[in-house]
Amino acid sequence: MKKTISAVVAGSMLLAVAGAHAQGPVEDKQCATVRLGDPGWSDIAVTNGITSLLLEGLGYKPQVMTLGVPIIFAGLTKNQVDVFLGNWMPAQQDNYDKFVASGEIDEHSVNLTGTEYTLAVPTSAWNAGVKRFEDLDANGEMFDKTIYGIAAGAPANLSIQKMIDQDEFGLGDWKLVESSEQAMLVQVGRAVKRDKGVVFLGWTPHPMNVQFDIKYLKGGEAYFGESGTVNTLVRKGYAAQCPNVGKLLTNLSFTQEMENAIMNEVLDKKASNDAAVKAWVKAHPEVLEGWLEGVTTLDGKEGLAAVKASL
Repeated sequence: MKKTISAVVAGSMLLAVAGAHAQGPVEDKQCATVRLGDPGWSDIAVTNGITSLLLEGLGYKPQVMTLGVPIIFAGLTKNQVDVFLGNWMPAQQDNYDKFVASGEIDEHSVNLTGTEYTLAVPTSAWNAGVKRFEDLDANGEMFDKTIYGIAAGAPANLSIQKMIDQDEFGLGDWKLVESSEQAMLVQVGRAVKRDKGVVFLGWTPHPMNVQFDIKYLKGGEAYFGESGTVNTLVRKGYAAQCPNVGKLLTNLSFTQEMENAIMNEVLDKKASNDAAVKAWVKAHPEVLEGWLEGVTTLDGKEGLAAVKASL
């Protein structure tokens, strides 16, 4: 009788172990909360929104932290931020060299390619002859010798200010106006509506490329690069500590069309970011298979089924 009970118990234990292996390894409980850095940019709100939606479906607790870019990099080095989906390159080259190339922060993956990030003008100004950085100063009155940037501390603003300080392209007597992305675009919208000149920091993907008839200036490649990428960065050792989240982040890649469509729902149709993200994912369920390949829930169950059920 004792042998029979022991055999039954042993058999049950073997089944439990087999079931656990079938489900996959359970993630370290310290990985349950995933802290995502957000500079307050529309495109990173989208990618953080997608990542948060997936993490929630997998049983994690995403925490989006709105911080300036320098604070995000510092947070990654101090174990205060786990993930940053917004490492725009080469615009953030200085921060990359200081923290990533030096080994203080891990470069995890590329999540977007083919980006542009440089100064832009309305097409009317382009047609009037302002096609390169070198054309700006000769047409300074058209722009009140003012360049509109985004939030203070943004790497692109630092590049613009460096050009001014060094009198690059004759911009020594120009000024940089730093504000939020939204405030900058309000200024651009006013200028375009009044058929006035305005020079500002533009990028793709972003609905500004649909909302406004604009052109990107050439000649600033030494500061902004030709065409860029957006990288996913994680705090040092994070992917080893939290391999399941690491696998999800490896799988996560986005397209400009995807990001533009979601951002347009938010900025033009006044949907909430979370609602726009969820609606897009529900309308394109085919993306989930690639994003969730090899990914489990926090407690080791099949990830794709869990996320689909959460939608």
